[in-house]
Amino acid sequence: MDKYIYEVTITGYAANGDGVARLGDGRVVFVRGAARGDVCEVSIVSERSGSCRAEIIRIIEPSAHRIEPDCPVYNICGGCDFRHISYEEELRAKLRRLNEALRRIGGVSVQADEILTTGQPESYRNKVVFHTTIKDGRTVIGFYRAASHDICPIERCPLLRDELNETLRGMWADPPPAGNEIKLRVGVNGLADPVEEILDGLVFRMSKNSFFQVNSGAALLLYKRARAYADLSASETLLDLYCGVGSLTLFLGRDSGKAFGIESNPDAVADARKNAELNGLNNVDFVCADAADWKTIDTLPDCVVVDPPRRGLSQKVINKIMEASPSRLVYVSCDPATLARDVKLLNKYEPRQVCAVDMFPGTANVETVVLLSKLKSTTSIKVKIDLDKMLDIFSK
Repeated sequence: MDKYIYEVTITGYAANGDGVARLGDGRVVFVRGAARGDVCEVSIVSERSGSCRAEIIRIIEPSAHRIEPDCPVYNICGGCDFRHISYEEELRAKLRRLNEALRRIGGVSVQADEILTTGQPESYRNKVVFHTTIKDGRTVIGFYRAASHDICPIERCPLLRDELNETLRGMWADPPPAGNEIKLRVGVNGLADPVEEILDGLVFRMSKNSFFQVNSGAALLLYKRARAYADLSASETLLDLYCGVGSLTLFLGRDSGKAFGIESNPDAVADARKNAELNGLNNVDFVCADAADWKTIDTLPDCVVVDPPRRGLSQKVINKIMEASPSRLVYVSCDPATLARDVKLLNKYEPRQVCAVDMFPGTANVETVVLLSKLKSTTSIKVKIDLDKMLDIFSK
């Protein structure tokens, strides 16, 4: 056998969905498109200290979790990670990824014992961005390939809601100009701008450029769990950081005496204010500011909700939260590694409950809701850990 070809058994998954195995010399190998339990022959394509990447040459013994991908461009598109394994195995992998991050990076014992799902792993995306280019003398429409700006032609995407796939078919029949980026979003009022969505009786209206969860059904599951964790009363104040169009602020804030949403995007703040008015919620205010800037908030919050971007919270925001000292913090995260890092840094708080939500079926991404309660002791615990190194190790 060639020195760069090995027989391996896949034992799990990396954060990006790659299969994980070990070579005889102890090195970790990451294999795209592998399933836990696969016995396969792989070829090394790149190496770094202690690990390497490989591609499958042939599957000697397929995993019991392996299925035939149902998308003709799955291996080249880069949009999905898990169309080659069963949905049950996908959910197991996501829950394990979250719990491993909390244990290894966060150093906490609390674990998620469930992952909420709508039961609809396809036709769920309400938003899409198409790209166009010229290939072989004709306009093609599609998505970027993985780690590339090369466009993979797409005629139908199994993740998109039917209205978006119908629009895509029309675009192929009458192609738009090449070189365009086409953003589409669908709501209860169809393909409109602004789009409207209804969650638990609340109406949310947003422009195409404002953030809203791409899976409306899973968003409702997440918001309900966040509302239960926040457990607000009419005498309490809520502060929602990174509030976007105000969806969480309004969903949770209707239980509070007063709610504030902080968002740096002025268009989203404008949408949030309109949404508060649309739903008749007069106890909610929105401020256009950085997440660490609460100068205009005239009262300390009892509960803080954060839903930061993938990079997580900055140290400045963490310091600000601990300075405000709310009795509880609800952390909504789209990345287990940065979530676990921040949980460790929020050392005046203890994670009490954790729940995963399958917001992005077919992909390796997992959404999480965590309830953290303020520790009774006021003694700050010094954290000494190379967090960047831990994140790098965990994300391989």
